Amino acid sequence: MIRSYIALGSNLGEPQKQVRSALSALAALPNSALVNYSRFYGSIAVGPGQQNDYVNAVAALDTTLTAAQLLAAMQRIEAQHQRRRVERWGPRTLDLDLLLYGESRINTDTLCVPHPRMHQRNFVLRPLADIAPPKLLQSEFGGINSATFKDTDDLWVLNKNDQSQSA
Repeated sequence: MIRSYIALGSNLGEPQKQVRSALSALAALPNSALVNYSRFYGSIAVGPGQQNDYVNAVAALDTTLTAAQLLAAMQRIEAQHQRRRVERWGPRTLDLDLLLYGESRINTDTLCVPHPRMHQRNFVLRPLADIAPPKLLQSEFGGINSATFKDTDDLWVLNKNDQSQSA
């Protein structure tokens, strides 16, 4: 099994419901096991025009699917949630991004792992810090941890009582 980390985000429809549904869909993938997921975070939309705030989370998934198979499965889950790719960084019912796939380095026309912009996005890093092991956080991100982050006007814990969840 390969440990993968997947970012989840939604700002259309019922975002928390969309993210919870996507977690269930990830848990149901063949040859895979949802291991853990972060707390849910709210974040200000980064992208064109006026957009609703996002709900963000990160999931840890153990899988025997190849990275390409996992990406295809994630895109099917997005489509099941009526994801429409109309405008880059536009509003969406569901966005799933493969952040890490074990220790693999992948750079193809359709997939780049580690995700090329995750280091710049606190709405990815903060939920990842909830669930990733310290060794990974040290090697990939210079030792961030959940204490590195505080609620701000741009990113906040949606429910103060939430904790990351083992699946």
